[in-house]
Amino acid sequence: MQGVFLDIETIKPSELDLSALRAALSGWTFHDRTAPEQVAERLAGAAVAVTNKVVIDRATMDACPDLKFIGISATGTNNVDLDAAREKGIVVSNVVGYSTATVAQHAMALMLGLATQWHRYDRDAQRGRWSESTMFCRMDYPVVDLAGRTLGIIGYGALGQRVAAIARALGMDVLVAASLRPDASPAPDRVPLPEFLRRADVISLHCPLTEDTQGLVNDDFLAAMRPGAFLINTARGPLVDEAALERSLRAGHLGGAALDVLSQEPPAADHPLLSGDVPNLIVTPHSAWVSTECRQRMVDQVVENIHAWRNGRPVNVVNGLQGA
Repeated sequence: MQGVFLDIETIKPSELDLSALRAALSGWTFHDRTAPEQVAERLAGAAVAVTNKVVIDRATMDACPDLKFIGISATGTNNVDLDAAREKGIVVSNVVGYSTATVAQHAMALMLGLATQWHRYDRDAQRGRWSESTMFCRMDYPVVDLAGRTLGIIGYGALGQRVAAIARALGMDVLVAASLRPDASPAPDRVPLPEFLRRADVISLHCPLTEDTQGLVNDDFLAAMRPGAFLINTARGPLVDEAALERSLRAGHLGGAALDVLSQEPPAADHPLLSGDVPNLIVTPHSAWVSTECRQRMVDQVVENIHAWRNGRPVNVVNGLQGA
């Protein structure tokens, strides 16, 4: 049985143990990256496809009748036509939970960066400003205590819960926003969005990208946040209206923002949030998940998904099929 990994470059394989992946099938072809026009040709004759970000659409499935299983080496599934796969009997499985510890760690690092301004103080020290100081320290940037402040979390799955636990250990109070789905039932321990925005000193996004959440953080959302509050996004770039965010930061209403994701990745070189002069903004290049341990867990789960499918008991199935 032949498998094709379409974009193995995305997991930096030189740092990982791929022996279990190689042994999962009788033969593999690994491609660093695959352009859209190459997908069907490269999957010809393959029963198994693994993709991180490469799109596998209906036309590709039509052209690849041998395809039986698609393993997504990520949690998001928007790069695979799930309806087409279900119609054709192709099982699609993703990976879940592998990045919880790693992304939660990064989200807290971003929050601590905004609170302590350590990145700006480090930059200035390296450039000689500490040496020029007239006293033993510098106090150029405002530092705040997170203890006693309120963290608001939107999206309270495993990742949101992990961030909440770390925040409580730092002495923060935690609010969880009510579901943003119009048809969701009220939950007694969740806070309606208007109240949530009024009360949170820091808001951290951990929700999926859906029709209900795309552009969630817009001008109205930001205006309703507490003056001086922080925004953290390690979820999906399109959750945030980036032009609105820039306006709020430049106007001084928002105290700071830290993003690990943008609406287009990689972003254009002239992206306005990468100009270097947006006040109190931290941007990291979708690196919250890239620890070696996290990527190894992801590969190991892809292998588990392949074995489960081959044994007739597929797991982490995202398109409703439960048989090979």
